[in-house]
Amino acid sequence: MTDLALFGFGPAGWGAAMVRATAMTLAVTVTSMLIGAAGGAAVATAKLSGSRALRAAGDAYTTVLRGVPELLVIYLVYFGGSAVVTAVAAALGFEGFLGMPSFLAGSLACGLTSAAYQAEVYRGAALAVPRGQMEAARALGMGAGLRFRRILAPQILAVALPGLGNVWQLGLKESALISVTGLVELLRQSQIGAGSTHQPFSFYIAAGVLYLALTTGSTLLFGRAEWRLTRSTRRP
Repeated sequence: MTDLALFGFGPAGWGAAMVRATAMTLAVTVTSMLIGAAGGAAVATAKLSGSRALRAAGDAYTTVLRGVPELLVIYLVYFGGSAVVTAVAAALGFEGFLGMPSFLAGSLACGLTSAAYQAEVYRGAALAVPRGQMEAARALGMGAGLRFRRILAPQILAVALPGLGNVWQLGLKESALISVTGLVELLRQSQIGAGSTHQPFSFYIAAGVLYLALTTGSTLLFGRAEWRLTRSTRRP
């Protein structure tokens, strides 16, 4: 079978399966990025707070999650979550092992790791905002919420966007690790196709091309967003 027929969309082709797997990879990456954004904002707030306990907790979180391999985090979340689900089911009268959904486990694990990296991006961006602007806003009588919406948040986003783009790219590639939970994303689908057709080279090359298309498209989108957010601050 030629590569054109192998990756076609007919009954014998693998094109539709590879497209669905690519969509699954995007879904996992977007979900983990959103989880990481919420967690990262909370951790960054803790690290910038005046409380020594909150700063210590934030430092501990980023140190551990950035220092532990992401594959290990996936295993801990998947098997730990499955143990909790099984225990809850047993308490309700159900028997047997109940596994945590692969999509949920993978997205949560990657999101927890992403939060550690995003926290540092947000923290650095917040520290880059001139303090004089916040002092001037207080002098004008702006409340904390209004200062955040009008002054802090827009500038943090503009400064943090390049770093967030790097975190996204890492998450997009590291989503391949979730295949260990059985989720059929792009790498897992390539493994299935390679094993079924005995043409691993073709499938892994196709996976590489699809990953490259995703990362290239993401780079263009983040670059466009960065241009729009910073056009008012660029020199003519």
